[in-house]
Amino acid sequence: MEERLKKIKLLILDVDGVLTDGRIIFDSNGVESKFFNVKDGHGIKMLQRSGIEVAIISGRESMVVTNRAMELGIHHVYQKSLDKLGPFRKVLDATGLHEDEVAYMGDDVIDIPVMRRVGFAAAPADAIAEVLPFAHFVAKNNGGWGAVREVCDLLLKAQGSWDSATSRYYL
Repeated sequence: MEERLKKIKLLILDVDGVLTDGRIIFDSNGVESKFFNVKDGHGIKMLQRSGIEVAIISGRESMVVTNRAMELGIHHVYQKSLDKLGPFRKVLDATGLHEDEVAYMGDDVIDIPVMRRVGFAAAPADAIAEVLPFAHFVAKNNGGWGAVREVCDLLLKAQGSWDSATSRYYL
């Protein structure tokens, strides 16, 4: 696993069930809400500051995701992607990266085609059972509850970037 992690230059994330706990909330006016974990967001920012890009490929489309991606400075965002291989290839083309330089975190069968191709595949603890055989790493935390942060920390530590990514907090 360590060797796989050392090659990673891009982390691609699913949204519902990975960056969120999978719940989709609509108020009485039809306004959608999602819950994001601030620790996951901080992990993403530390990755970016360490030179690892982050992208999103989601099966659903939501303005909430657009807003969260903008807030985190995530530029490669593909929504309404029921076939995630198309956007995956677009991200590879846009970044010039190879499959083995990419990590992906997914939680459902829609994520398996990408998980099978990347250098490092991860799943949250509550991913469906069918996804687990394709994951190199299964987080201890559920989606939306710090699973993404676990992957971010793993990447930073494996690449020797943890100390520099966190040094500002020990002043």
